[in-house]
Amino acid sequence: MEEAKKVKILLAEDDVNLGLIVQEYLISKQYDVDVAENGELAFQKFLKNTYNICVLDVMMPLKDGFTLAKEIREINSEIPIMFLTAKSLKEDILEGFHVGADDYITKPFSMEEFLLRIQAVLKRTSHQPNISQNTEFNLGKFHFDSIKQLLSEKNGTHKKLTTKESQLLKMLCEHENQTLERNLALKSIWEEDSYFNARSMDVYITKLRKLLKDEPSIQIINVHGKGFKLIKT
Repeated sequence: MEEAKKVKILLAEDDVNLGLIVQEYLISKQYDVDVAENGELAFQKFLKNTYNICVLDVMMPLKDGFTLAKEIREINSEIPIMFLTAKSLKEDILEGFHVGADDYITKPFSMEEFLLRIQAVLKRTSHQPNISQNTEFNLGKFHFDSIKQLLSEKNGTHKKLTTKESQLLKMLCEHENQTLERNLALKSIWEEDSYFNARSMDVYITKLRKLLKDEPSIQIINVHGKGFKLIKT
């Protein structure tokens, strides 16, 4: 597959045998894979190279996957991140979404499922849904440019949004003072309305509320059983 040859993956996995098995499998599928045995080595590789996606084990020596993800997000807010772990607790999965995970897979897993998940993450993070022609929105003292993914204040400060933050805020703006149905947002941005994607969206709604909290004319409220509404007064 032609596009796979262009994909470079950072795999942070402290189980050396598993790391080699995954690396060999992905290379056989024409992917380029760098493996790091701990979080610190993975971060050094990230600083020196350009990757299309990061696959991070949660439990690693020197630096755990969540800490590594936060440091990666400070440098690159858009690169897809997928967590790989033996843990399956909901609290761990939610923590992963809080630090910006795009997906989460637990061990043991099949290589076929692992590859399909990587392909799905790359597909849904490679473009933004083209719902309307409007790309810029005024939100009180804020100006939102969905193409540049910038939320700017009139005093000149700027906040760079992640791809999903931008996609979700754009949909809310397009449905200003109307209910944005959860299923519509999930299928448009995450492409699947699963439980974990729904919890991930809740995390992003919380992030957007925090970003806009200093503007009293803008509110993002829950519409029980339906979705969300961006209220502009």
